[in-house]
Amino acid sequence: MSYLPNSPAAKDVAYALHPYTNLAIHEERGPMIITRGEGIYIWDDDGNKYIEGLAGLWCVSLGFSEQRLVDAATKQLQELPYSHTFAHRSTHTVIELAERLLSIAPKPMSKVFFTNSGSEAVDTAIKFIWYYNNALGRTNKKKIISRKRGYHGVTLAGSSLTAIPLMQNDFDVPLDRFIHTDTPNHYRYGEDGENEEEFATRLANNLEQLILDEGPDTVAALIAEPVMGAGGVMPPPRTYFEKIQGVLKRHDVLLVADEVICGFGRTGNMWGSQTYDLTPDIVTCAKQLSSAYLPIAAVMISEDIYRAFVEQSKKHGALGMGYTYGGHPVSAAVALETLNIYEERDILSHVRSVAPRFQQRLHDLGAHPLVGEARGVGLIGGLEIVADKASKALFDPGVKSAAKVFEHTLQHGLFVRPLPSDTVGICPPLIITEQEVDMVFDRLQQGLDDAAKTLSAE
Repeated sequence: MSYLPNSPAAKDVAYALHPYTNLAIHEERGPMIITRGEGIYIWDDDGNKYIEGLAGLWCVSLGFSEQRLVDAATKQLQELPYSHTFAHRSTHTVIELAERLLSIAPKPMSKVFFTNSGSEAVDTAIKFIWYYNNALGRTNKKKIISRKRGYHGVTLAGSSLTAIPLMQNDFDVPLDRFIHTDTPNHYRYGEDGENEEEFATRLANNLEQLILDEGPDTVAALIAEPVMGAGGVMPPPRTYFEKIQGVLKRHDVLLVADEVICGFGRTGNMWGSQTYDLTPDIVTCAKQLSSAYLPIAAVMISEDIYRAFVEQSKKHGALGMGYTYGGHPVSAAVALETLNIYEERDILSHVRSVAPRFQQRLHDLGAHPLVGEARGVGLIGGLEIVADKASKALFDPGVKSAAKVFEHTLQHGLFVRPLPSDTVGICPPLIITEQEVDMVFDRLQQGLDDAAKTLSAE
């Protein structure tokens, strides 16, 4: 045991159940307790300072000390700390935020429905798809397709779409109606001699065959992250979304753009959908919507879907769902101020100005002996860790190679994230400077070097 009896760490082990944590190891090691943050930095309770290289969980876009967001929350707490949006009620902050989101949506959308997390937004989108098809009398058109290694949350329906073994093993998911298609990662799944465009064609053909095998009258939607995040930071291969969307259109299958990680500037545009020319019917967003200062998420729906909902309300008397904290006025106020800051400080231009240095330093690490592929776009990147560069062979899963890189990098004052696919994720706050980008990758280089020595010794 590495913590003192009756310490905060001991109480944490005694009372808190941690997500994405090896609970057996946690009982022995205890937690790292984070006590404060400033800019792109955080401190633990021993006074150690770290660069937060994953923006918390891909979300703290404006860093850890943006006073304007604190002030926006405080002001709204003083004026109206809570109200709901059930049964015709609303608040000024919800109205303004909905209008603002629709004004910047990646394609024309009709309405915004507020939730509290990305997982909840995805579950809501699924229910909306089923409700929509029932409204049209298409009672069999209910299956949802996601991509293997895609991440769409961990609720029952969300984890049915999150086709990553760790998130599904022994949870009795996926449920019925959820099916999976190929991972769009050319490095790992491309065939010998197959370029990215040919790979994209093959994946589009596979998707079409899947829809035909299942029956187009049973397939309702495909959900996709513009850049796959927690599954291994995988930008799409060239021409992929163009070809995929052609398949969906032919078979009247909706496209849900899961913008929970990519939305609000991460890829260099306001939306990942704009970076990769997606034209979704539904958009889910969260995380950087409020710079993670308060929980809030949203689902945007097209006019066609909304008109079907109006008819359903006539039939049933109301839209029969909602969340107690959906559209919370304080969260909405913080989200509005976050969007104000993005606009006033031209965060998109800032991301575009520092992203070339970020991507250069990221891809330079592709030459490291441990790195099979360095990949990314904008201010998001991933390093796939391999045992052998030539064959692309991974380490034995028991080695936990990406976790070893994380542990060594932490010793150099940098948080990154080991992902289930033996990939190390890097996703700093959007406010990072070019000088700080160099600090991130200098420290990551040191962590990789140390991890290489450890893995070699083992």
